Amino acid sequence: MIVQPPWVERLVGSDEPAARWVALTEIERRPHSDPVVTETRRQVLGDPHTRDLLDRLVPWEIENRISGHPAPSFAPNLLRQLFDIGVRPGDDGRIDACLDAMTRHVDDRGRLQSLGSYRGRTGWSSLPCDHHAILETLIRGGRGADPVVQAGIEVMSAALAETPQGAGWRCVPDPAVGFRGPGRKADVCPQVTLQALRVYALLPHEARPAGLDAATRTPLEVWRRRGNEQPYMFGHGRSFKEGKWPPTWYSALEVVATLGRFPRTWAAPAADPADTQAMAEIGACVTAYVLDGDGQVIPKSAYRGFAEHSFGRKGHQSDVATALVLRALVRLEPIAEHVEAVDVLALPGSKGSVGRPRPPR
Repeated sequence: MIVQPPWVERLVGSDEPAARWVALTEIERRPHSDPVVTETRRQVLGDPHTRDLLDRLVPWEIENRISGHPAPSFAPNLLRQLFDIGVRPGDDGRIDACLDAMTRHVDDRGRLQSLGSYRGRTGWSSLPCDHHAILETLIRGGRGADPVVQAGIEVMSAALAETPQGAGWRCVPDPAVGFRGPGRKADVCPQVTLQALRVYALLPHEARPAGLDAATRTPLEVWRRRGNEQPYMFGHGRSFKEGKWPPTWYSALEVVATLGRFPRTWAAPAADPADTQAMAEIGACVTAYVLDGDGQVIPKSAYRGFAEHSFGRKGHQSDVATALVLRALVRLEPIAEHVEAVDVLALPGSKGSVGRPRPPR
């Protein structure tokens, strides 16, 4: 068993309402109508930490992603964090205003845009890591039936392509700024591929494009090739294994959290054993590098500005971070024996690394 019952019991008794809510709904799978869940969500909404996250939500029309798409201040990342802890549209008018504004900014290709600056120019533009992230935010925010969102899904489906690493999504530049991520044009972009898969995980099977099953295998193929390839400069060393809090970008945790929603890729009787093994290896890296021996997360890296949150304090145990990690790992229980059999120190290193992988701190 990967997720031990005492770990979950500790979270259910946590003094962090967000940790309790994640543990109750995502790990124990209690219905939202459960009185304990209802009361916990009420406490989440009244928690000063939740209010702080809401206060960081800048109106979309003056959003500025100059610090990059991984920035926690980028509204799709911030809203994803809020949705993860039980906050919903309707709980705060700023959420609904932001979601409504997101649907008003679409380019002539049907890609959703964000406002940013590049080479001294500020304006609306769209890379796949804008479009995919905004789509996920809108769908999770209850805007899935909006014609703009439906058209955006079609655009994303049409962009699914065969790459040297397998089926997935590439970084396609925005003509307005002429920028794309650093890497070979033909390569898959691991980040936008995970983002797209998260979108399709929210949709019914009939809304998913042909070839999606193959795309769910590609992040595992990227992992297998890590010794020789580094698509779009996404490495697989310590930073990938440990991640950064709050999680907004490509990491072992994000791979497990995303592909965990597609178990037939790695856990079904017909799954390729190589995919099962790759998923087990990545999951083992999360358990070894993100959790301590007591099943708790003590963040090793965190974005600045979140010192008032437990996940933002390096070297200090965080219940809400622990809950989010266990939420991802519990999906791997069907292959628990494979995960537990992995020796993370025996795994081959990544491109650019020297010698044996460094052990967890």
